Amino acid sequence: MKKSYIFGIIVIAIAVGIIVSSAGDASQYVSFKEAFAMAQAGEDAKVHVVGKLERSPAGEVIGVNYDPSKDPNYLSFIMIDNNNEAHEVVCYNPPPSMQDFKRSEQVVVIGRVKEGKFVASEILMKCPSKYEDSQIKG
Repeated sequence: MKKSYIFGIIVIAIAVGIIVSSAGDASQYVSFKEAFAMAQAGEDAKVHVVGKLERSPAGEVIGVNYDPSKDPNYLSFIMIDNNNEAHEVVCYNPPPSMQDFKRSEQVVVIGRVKEGKFVASEILMKCPSKYEDSQIKG
C-alpha cells in the first residue's frame, strides 16, 4: 500500500474521531419539562433552555434574587420557557451586568437539573437592539 493512502486513512480516522467526540459534548435545546424528565431518567447532559424572565404587568422583571453583598456568586431567578412553564433557575456564575440581564428580551440558560432546580452554568442574553427604529414624536 502506498504511503499516501495510509496517510489519507489516518487523516480521515482522526477527523471522524474529532467529530464523534465533539458531538458527544454538544447539548440540545429543550423545554423545562424535557430537562426535568431527562434528569429523572438519570441523564446528566447539559441542555439549553430558551425563555424569558418573569415580569410584572407593568413590565418590570420580578423573581430575581441577587445580593452581591451576601454572595456575589449566587443568582436565582424565575424563567418562563417557550412552553410558558415557569421554573426557578440558579446560577453560581452570574452575568457581569445585571442591568443587561434585566433588560434582555430572551434568555438562554445552559445547565442541568440538580435537586429539583435548574442549575445554569452559563447564561446567554438577547438584549434589545439599539439599532431598532425609534419613533420620533413631534
